[in-house]
Amino acid sequence: MRLENLRVGPSEQRSAMGQSLKDPHTVAAVVHALRRVHGDPVARYMITKGMSLAALIDALLRPPLKNGDAVKLITKALRSGDFIATPEIVARSHLRYIYAPKSFHVVDIAIETLDGRVVSADIHLRLRDSI
Repeated sequence: MRLENLRVGPSEQRSAMGQSLKDPHTVAAVVHALRRVHGDPVARYMITKGMSLAALIDALLRPPLKNGDAVKLITKALRSGDFIATPEIVARSHLRYIYAPKSFHVVDIAIETLDGRVVSADIHLRLRDSI
């Protein structure tokens, strides 16, 4: 499945509190992947109450998404401004992709800051709302 094939409906263009999303296609693709892996009720809970970045990576790295498409989607989700990340990374930082041995397949992502590395299991994401 390619990211371009995902359609964004009106209900997915607004967050739970009615605020417009900055990147509705990315949010829709994340929701779609979470629904595919965990089912609708759990996906809704994860999006609104939060999930670890590791859980999101796990859901997105499964077929039918190709590894490269999943990595692009994760990167877009982190940079979109539609998700709140905890802990908040305010200093200069960049994403570090962790690859499988002797492979170009990404298996995890960490955030490098001036204070050190924050691993995906320690990063909590939830969809931004209007409060």
